[in-house]
Amino acid sequence: MKKEWYARKWITILIHALAWILLFSLPYLLRPSYNPNEAKPPERLDSNIFFIITLVSDALLIIFFYLNAGMLIPRFFYKKKYPLYFLSVIFSFSVYVVIIYILRINYANSDGNFSFNKHLFFSTFIFLFILSGSIAYKTIRDKIIADQLANEKEHEYLKTELALLRSQVSPHFMFNVLNNMVALARKKSDLLEPSLIKLSSLMRYMLYETDEEKVSLERETEYLQSYIALQQQRYGKKVVINVNIHSMDKMYTIEPMLLIPFVENAFKHGTGLIENAHIDIDMKAENNILYFSVSNKYDAESHEIKDKASGIGLANVQRRLQLLYPSKHELFIKKDDNLFTIKLNINIA
Repeated sequence: MKKEWYARKWITILIHALAWILLFSLPYLLRPSYNPNEAKPPERLDSNIFFIITLVSDALLIIFFYLNAGMLIPRFFYKKKYPLYFLSVIFSFSVYVVIIYILRINYANSDGNFSFNKHLFFSTFIFLFILSGSIAYKTIRDKIIADQLANEKEHEYLKTELALLRSQVSPHFMFNVLNNMVALARKKSDLLEPSLIKLSSLMRYMLYETDEEKVSLERETEYLQSYIALQQQRYGKKVVINVNIHSMDKMYTIEPMLLIPFVENAFKHGTGLIENAHIDIDMKAENNILYFSVSNKYDAESHEIKDKASGIGLANVQRRLQLLYPSKHELFIKKDDNLFTIKLNINIA
C-alpha cells in the first residue's frame, strides 16, 4: 500500500530534528540575560562552557531517547524482563548524571559553589521527561505500525474474499447459460448460433474485463441485457419479461457482475411451474444514484429441492455490497402476494 506523505522517512527525520532543535533551544531562550558590566552570579557559567555542557547533555539525552525506544523497551519491557529494563534505565541515568557532573566540576565551577544535590534534582527532572517522551513515542509509533499492518491485512483479506465471491458467480452463471444452450440444441433451434455468439461475448467479458475493480456501468448493462436476451430465447412466451433499462452515462462505474445474481435469482425461482410467470426488471442512474429493481412471481406453496449451488447468488451479492459499498447502498427484499421483489439503490459517484 502507498505510504502517506507524513509516513515517508525523510519527513520523519525532519520532524524529529525540528522537535529536538525546538526542545533544546529552550534553555537558551529562557536563560536570563545580564549586563556584562555587572558581576556574574556565583553559579553563572561562561557562555562557551554553558554551550559545551549543554551540547553534551543534549547528545546524551537524544542517545538515551532512541536507545530506550529502539532497544530497551523491545528487548526488556515488551518481553516482561522488567528488572533488567529498570536496571538499564537507572544505569543510563547514572552515566548521564556522572558525565555532566564531571564536566561542571572540572570546567565550569572553580569557586566550589556548585551543588551536587541541585544538579541531581534538575538532572532527574530532565531525564524523566526524556524517558516519558521516549516511552510515549515508542508506544504511539508501535500502535501506528500495528494499525497499518492490520489495515493492510484487512485490505488483502477483503481482496481475497471479493475475488472468491466473484469467482462463485461465474460457475453459477455458466451453469444456467449452458443449460439454455442444451435446451436450444435439443430443439434444433435456429437461435442456437446467435445464442452461442452472445455466450461467447459474455465469456469474453467475464474472463478479460471483470478482473478490474470497476467497470463502466454501460458495459455492465450490456452484459446484463445479453443475459436477459438468452433467457428470453429459452423461455419464449412461457414467461413475460418486462425490461426497462435506461441508457447509462459512460462516466459511471460499478463493481463487475454485481447485479446479475438478482436477475439469475428471478429466473431461477420465477419460472418453471409458476402460473402466469412474469419478471420485471427496471434500471436507471440519476444524480449519481443507481436504481435497480427486479420482481418475479413465485409459488409460496412450492417446496423445491435446492441444488448445492442455489442460494449462492443473493448471499454472495449481499456480502459484496457490504464490502464494496458500506453506507452507500440500500437493499430492500420483499415477499408479498406471491411476488418477490428486490430494490437496490447504490451511490456510484
